[in-house]
Amino acid sequence: MPVNNRMNEDSRWLAAAASLATRARPLSRPNPAVGAIVVREGRVVARGWTGAGGRPHAEAVALDAAGMLAQGATLYVTLEPCAHQSARGPACAELIAASSVARVVIGCEDPDPRTAGQGIACIRAAGIAVKLVPSAQAEASLSGYLTQRRLGRPEITLKLATSLDGCIALRTGESRWITGAAARAHGHAMRARADAILVGGGTLRSDAPKLDVRLPGLEARSPRRFVLTHGEAPEGWCALPSPEAVGSMTDIQYLLIEGGAGAAAAFLKAGLVDRLAVYRAPIILGGGLPCIGDIGLGSLDDAHGQWRMTDHRQLGSDTLEVYEHLPCSPE
Repeated sequence: MPVNNRMNEDSRWLAAAASLATRARPLSRPNPAVGAIVVREGRVVARGWTGAGGRPHAEAVALDAAGMLAQGATLYVTLEPCAHQSARGPACAELIAASSVARVVIGCEDPDPRTAGQGIACIRAAGIAVKLVPSAQAEASLSGYLTQRRLGRPEITLKLATSLDGCIALRTGESRWITGAAARAHGHAMRARADAILVGGGTLRSDAPKLDVRLPGLEARSPRRFVLTHGEAPEGWCALPSPEAVGSMTDIQYLLIEGGAGAAAAFLKAGLVDRLAVYRAPIILGGGLPCIGDIGLGSLDDAHGQWRMTDHRQLGSDTLEVYEHLPCSPE
């Protein structure tokens, strides 16, 4: 097969494995959500993704499902197979090394120092061809895990539900409902994909939000609840004294912030927001409560070049815009 065709095929199968990996989020915590596909003669013979609680691993599931059909096949996996032993099971790199696959294609090297390159080395030492094909889809499916490993904190998404003029409520505080049913259902699906959810102390006191998932069949996916406060947290909640304290969330990969304006401003000012999810309703409140408080910008120039739109869709009469934070350019 020509090199370019094989590269395209590898990228396509890695993207498919990344799509599978999303089924494991967030149930795989504290382990990353990984996807794996076994392909033989251009046909998928087995699939796998990380199990609830982190076991079994995606590679183990896929190889077990493939059985004898794994012989001479290619294993596509979104993350470098683990190289460290665990009381919960053997290292995936050793499982693969003992398998009959002919080739392994990996979408992302594991930054965990217990594996970082060692998984690849273990498989190669067994005489199996290994190829690292950096995959944007694989990295996206692992974004929370990679952020936790690289930055020591969860990936943070700030969700805003606003009017056309950027308000989250009337000046009286009335806010139910700014967006329609389709947008609210989409927001609940976003909650179901988060490990934890956070609001500010003012929002907790004024709205007493449940922050649960109210979609049929997904009620058990309700995330852990945090409140940004220096005081005590009510029963069933965890207190976070400052945005910087997210570094203590070592078992959380995905954090969703839902309000209010003070909490949003605090995380933005601290430079801790990775993604904005803005649900915009076709209404104008005029003089209502702004969605974000003062973030201390010194000039208009400081506001430009920070965000890139990655998604835009219609949800009933409302729109959703998703923005990724751009890294600072070197001076």
